[in-house]
Amino acid sequence: MTKIPFTDSINFTASFDHIFSFSFLCSLVFVSLHNNNNNNMLGVFSSSIVSPPEELVAAGSRTPSPKITAKSLINRFVGNDPSAVSMHIGDDVQLAYTHLNESITRPRSFAVKDEIFCLFEGALDNLGSLKQQYGLSKSANEVVLVIEAYKALRDRAPYPMNQVVGHFVGDFSFVVFDKSTSTLFVATDQHGKVPLYWGITADGCVAFADDADLLKVGCGKSLASFPQGCFYSTAIGELRCYENPKNKITAVPATEEEILGAKYMVVAPSMLSATQ
Repeated sequence: MTKIPFTDSINFTASFDHIFSFSFLCSLVFVSLHNNNNNNMLGVFSSSIVSPPEELVAAGSRTPSPKITAKSLINRFVGNDPSAVSMHIGDDVQLAYTHLNESITRPRSFAVKDEIFCLFEGALDNLGSLKQQYGLSKSANEVVLVIEAYKALRDRAPYPMNQVVGHFVGDFSFVVFDKSTSTLFVATDQHGKVPLYWGITADGCVAFADDADLLKVGCGKSLASFPQGCFYSTAIGELRCYENPKNKITAVPATEEEILGAKYMVVAPSMLSATQ
């Protein structure tokens, strides 16, 4: 296991020619939620970066269950694969990933540029046209594209977040952390082809991972699937559907038998009117 402390991200990015990128080809075989070999990507953020979602707090309160701390969760992740890479970004962010179970269909990539860190899993069908749109070289991959798209969103305001993610065509999930602004930006594709989960650890951190079983240990019932076709940003402080950003997103409590504590749903305005 490799640990990389990011106590000085500016020196780090400069010494690696302003970009540090690993591309790993990893399979994501979700035969069931009980496959223990899928923990390939993990991000943990303290409450000073992101406030624990109320729906997940409520899910954990309804059915109290064992949890572990963020540190123990990271240790559990890297303990499953000696080649896993973990990193601390200041005192409030921990990222980890591995290239276990490689596959060419859904590559895993990590990159950091200009203090923007990104974990990406999947593939964009329109990567070529997006590289032209953002003025990137032909060799740029998905994770570099996501960083550049995020930078455009941040620096060319107003630039609607839903339009940035809405232009991505393919199967993907990603986690972006901007150290310079302490902003978190997370999204998944419209069809949920690359599943992502989020939950709350015993010490109140918010964790994202592609393995439900891993987060079940860390977060108990304070756990849910990240809703497909949606994004979350600490800049706006809530979940939104990027195809229909005005639609309300609600959380439905899960049954006692289910692994997850809640399920998020995008509700159209017409459906809300019919239930009122």
